[in-house]
Amino acid sequence: MKTPFELLRLMRPHQWVKNTFVFIGLLFGHAWHDPHLVTQAVIAFVAFCLVSSAIYTVNDIVDLEQDKQHPKKCRRPLASGAVSIGAAIMLAVLLGVLGLILAYAAAPTVLMILSGYALMNIAYTLRLKHVVILDVFIIATGFMLRILAGTLGIGIPPSQWLLLCGLMVTLFLGFTKRRAEIIALNEDKAAHRKVLEHYSPVLLDKMIGVTASGLIMSYSLYTMNADTIRIHGTANLIYTVPFVMYGVFRYIYLLHHQNRGGDTAHDLVRDPHLFIVVGAWLVTTMLLIA
Repeated sequence: MKTPFELLRLMRPHQWVKNTFVFIGLLFGHAWHDPHLVTQAVIAFVAFCLVSSAIYTVNDIVDLEQDKQHPKKCRRPLASGAVSIGAAIMLAVLLGVLGLILAYAAAPTVLMILSGYALMNIAYTLRLKHVVILDVFIIATGFMLRILAGTLGIGIPPSQWLLLCGLMVTLFLGFTKRRAEIIALNEDKAAHRKVLEHYSPVLLDKMIGVTASGLIMSYSLYTMNADTIRIHGTANLIYTVPFVMYGVFRYIYLLHHQNRGGDTAHDLVRDPHLFIVVGAWLVTTMLLIA
């Protein structure tokens, strides 16, 4: 039957990789040996997956007419007519309720953070995505809330350096997403997303350069920080910096020479260079701090 598959597509499960930010606290907080904290983080991850899918569904309902005009998004379940608006609304409500219930099961603080995430994204969908620069900061805040849910939400003290690095990487990804949309849509950019008429390629390239530099510098300083060395018991995290640099430069290359950057989750899986360097960074980091 086609409809269940289309409902799954509407949920955008490939985007759930973004919710792995919830597990950063377990890794850098040395909490992976605590079964209770691991269970809480897993439940929080599932809750974010369900609620984020509900928000994606609401977004597709609101952007239905614009998506029909988009060269790629016209193939989405709602825009193509494979799923009705009524079915999409029911799906969004079900996912949202289940996600909030699971968030409470993880911890009341996780429920508060996830509720804030949901409200912020609803406001983004209805209005704030049309406000230049603020739109990207809201996207970045969504990732920061994931980190907080996996740290503060389950009782792991969040590192200020960790939050700064998270902010830089998410702002970088947000501005590259807008740049990719301009490349893909060209003259029709404002018709699909109003905020794009306030962005220009030169402006976005400057912002991408600033955030890429900030990401590399903040992560480099984090690896050399005395508290980082004391907590992890190693001064060798500095050797993971080349992985981060290569990943950033590769992503910029994909943006300008392969018309990618609009969907981080897809790019991570489809580009072998990016997939390998992220995996190498993760494995090396785990070996060093474990």
